[in-house]
Amino acid sequence: MNELYRNIYRLVAQIPEGRVATYGQIAALTGNPRAARTVGWAMHSVPRELRLPCHRVVNRAGQLAPLHIFGPGMQRALLEAEGVTFNRQGCINMRAHLWRGPKDQAGY
Repeated sequence: MNELYRNIYRLVAQIPEGRVATYGQIAALTGNPRAARTVGWAMHSVPRELRLPCHRVVNRAGQLAPLHIFGPGMQRALLEAEGVTFNRQGCINMRAHLWRGPKDQAGY
């Protein structure tokens, strides 16, 4: 596992329940603001034993991962179980649920 993937995984592990982060946000927090796609690949290939909350990483519009990643409805169900809300278009209410980063101890 390369250093960028390790940094991505460390950040994703910190996303609190009921909050989400974006691929671009995670990339920027690792010091690689143009690596959003790399974050996506890292989420796709995360080792199971790390038990990361990958379902909490979404795109900047609050849209969920493609269906083939989690299976139909799985990511949304996991997020809703944590209290994450969605709008009528099926996107996450990013104002209410966006994690601000590791210094955001309260999760807001």
